[in-house]
Amino acid sequence: MENFRKVRTSEEESPLPFPDLPPDVVEMKVKEGSKIRNLMNFAMAQMELKGSRQIVFSGCGRAVTKTITCVEIMKRKLGGLHQVTKVRYKTLLEVWENQDPLPGGPAQNLTVHKNVPSICILLSRDPLDPNQTGYQPPEPRHGLGPQLGNAGEDTSSSSTKGLKRPLPPPGEDLLTKKLQVQVSDSPRGSGTTECQPDGHH
Repeated sequence: MENFRKVRTSEEESPLPFPDLPPDVVEMKVKEGSKIRNLMNFAMAQMELKGSRQIVFSGCGRAVTKTITCVEIMKRKLGGLHQVTKVRYKTLLEVWENQDPLPGGPAQNLTVHKNVPSICILLSRDPLDPNQTGYQPPEPRHGLGPQLGNAGEDTSSSSTKGLKRPLPPPGEDLLTKKLQVQVSDSPRGSGTTECQPDGHH
């Protein structure tokens, strides 16, 4: 196989595994080399600016993880989305070309059929049938409420920017507590010999 080079890969076209999709539904085909930022900019524009009610993310092989990442970002940014996930196999056709064909012989091409896992995830603003396999209801919007309230931050803003802001203070509190502990421990340790280091110098 070292003389062969992959010339092209094509995936078998298959209909989306969701019944009753509107004909104009946007399908985001996630590839291994796709940039998540570009995918999300386009998808958010479809849902927010063009007012799409549903969007489908699909990816196969090594793009499956990236597909799931895009869906999770979308759910966090928009909130209230119903989700149906379908996992299946897709056939990829890889055409390999012989780089070192025998003199006088035909150039040999190999076609390899690969079965790879594929994922299709439908996100919808409208309720979906909760009885179908792979259905996930929208995540509750205020799941983080009580934890954030302890930080003494304003939790009334439910935008993602508002959610990101309260997280740093607990870490800062821990730091200052640690420092206070170290500072208050040191005089206690040398409490019997007050200011002795200064006297010696």
